[in-house]
Amino acid sequence: MGQDQTKQQIEKGLQLYQSNQTEKALHVWTKVLEKSADLVGRFRVLGCLVTAHSEMGRYKEMLKFAVVQIDTARELEDADFLLESYLNLARSNEKLCEFHKTVSYCKTCLGLPGTRAGAQLGGQVSLSMGNAFLGLSLFQKALESFEKALRYAHNNDDAMLECRVCCSLGSFYAQVKDYEKALFFPCKAAELVNDYGKGWSLKYRAMSQYHMAVAYRLLGHLGSAMECCEESMKIALQHGDRPLQALCLLCFADIHRSRGDLETAFPRYDSAMSIMTEIGNRLGQVQVLLGVAKCWIARKALDKALDAIEKAQDLAEEVGNKLSQLKLHCLSESIYRSKGLQKELRAHVVRFHECVEETELYCGLCGESIGERNSRLQALPCSHIFHLR
Repeated sequence: MGQDQTKQQIEKGLQLYQSNQTEKALHVWTKVLEKSADLVGRFRVLGCLVTAHSEMGRYKEMLKFAVVQIDTARELEDADFLLESYLNLARSNEKLCEFHKTVSYCKTCLGLPGTRAGAQLGGQVSLSMGNAFLGLSLFQKALESFEKALRYAHNNDDAMLECRVCCSLGSFYAQVKDYEKALFFPCKAAELVNDYGKGWSLKYRAMSQYHMAVAYRLLGHLGSAMECCEESMKIALQHGDRPLQALCLLCFADIHRSRGDLETAFPRYDSAMSIMTEIGNRLGQVQVLLGVAKCWIARKALDKALDAIEKAQDLAEEVGNKLSQLKLHCLSESIYRSKGLQKELRAHVVRFHECVEETELYCGLCGESIGERNSRLQALPCSHIFHLR
């Protein structure tokens, strides 16, 4: 297959993909990969396959194509291609919750000699790195990376990147419990979609609506949370976006739990768990189990709650997410206190305080821990955060 023919086939695949004929697009691209000897064409088609598998939640396939793409980039001996392929490798590992590997590959990207793509892709590298640090509950480093990604977006007038960073910042502030900012940033992302997103993929709209739903739920505005989540789910179903479907199901379950409707919450958690397991989102599985444990506690079924907590704890330790571990120790502590089991209670109190130390979530001014309750936070240029009050 010659260079022009390869180009045409890649374009054909892109048109099919954009009109939601995903399997046909994958078929066209796979044929190009089998038949084309043109290295640049092969590199491009591997990039298409990485993106498509990412959006479908086939993260192991995504990783497989990213590895092949690195080999192709090395054959091409081009620093730009190498940077792009390392970024895809970082993203694949981020999706599979291999956060330490993601950080390592992002550092490799940043260490590559001056590349043309560096200016365009530097922001995406910083965003991926920020998401990985957030996955490890290293909040200051995460904020630093998000701020850097935001600077890239502004300097290059990249509204798409800014939209993605705003969604990640929404998630960041939801975790450190500044719910006002957790809503502000996804609202900003939704604004960007309305102002610039005519030609963008609908996933940007879906993503901003999902993060708004999470923030509205945390603020107790459950009607608005439900509306945003339904809007996001509708787009996710249209596009076969499994990862987003799983997140929406989790959000629906959390909304029902917040309403005290546990009968409706449980099946939503089950459906979310089934997709999270299928795609390999272990951090998502932890969040589902946390919700399930809270439901069992509300029903006074403490042994079932402990069972869910134990499974979640194993997964949280596997991926290195300190914040989830901290929350799980806190729940265990309350259960063992009500059971009057002092030895177990003490063990969880000790681990809880160790997790607080490890996340470094302390206000530099008042010394109190951050993230215990909803409070307004302020970030300094050095990315230290403190209580606004």
